[in-house]
Amino acid sequence: MEIQPIAHFCSPLTSKFGVPRQSGLVSSLIGSIVFEPEYRQMEAVRGLEDFDYLWLIWEFSANKHGSNGLTVRPPRLGGNKRMGVFATRSPFRPNNLGLSCVRLDRVGEEPGLGPVIHVKGADLMDGTPIYDIKPYVAYADCHPGARSGFVDTSEWQELEVQIPEQLASLFSVEELDALRQLLAQDPRPRYHDDAQRVYGMPFAGRDVHFQVEGTVLRVTGV
Repeated sequence: MEIQPIAHFCSPLTSKFGVPRQSGLVSSLIGSIVFEPEYRQMEAVRGLEDFDYLWLIWEFSANKHGSNGLTVRPPRLGGNKRMGVFATRSPFRPNNLGLSCVRLDRVGEEPGLGPVIHVKGADLMDGTPIYDIKPYVAYADCHPGARSGFVDTSEWQELEVQIPEQLASLFSVEELDALRQLLAQDPRPRYHDDAQRVYGMPFAGRDVHFQVEGTVLRVTGV
């Protein structure tokens, strides 16, 4: 079976570095889905506005190397312990397919683009190819009390984010809220622990520089 993208994702995140590790972690992060020309008709999304969440099937298109083993090192476990690839959501898989549940914000119609789907909480970088969109259906997709393997026993420590006022003023209120949530998730590789190291992350057309000491992340420049 050969598949082709039906759409591409538009995001303020133009690099893999900084992209949330899971969908829904940064609920205020706004993105949009722009269809390929053959799907730019409103009838293709008729009824979609009646749903709150969507499933996106997409490609880890920024991976320069494919899967090279059957085990991976999940960030949730500190980046040092290996688990089976099919017991994780690692982007390095036999097939580079991702699955994300995103909040539907609105469906609009834009000149030359047809229907554009605006969503929140996606973990896709800018330009990501999307292969299918399916509505989230609570009676089938929601399983209260379900076990989540090692995720249940490995707590994720969010960081305290400090952004000087003069740097915070460079962003809109919506952008600043999303940036704070992104940085709180600690975008660094889990095995990095150098308080002197300065990291850079592209966001909303700017390069955000920061340092991390302990559980505090300080933005040092934009």
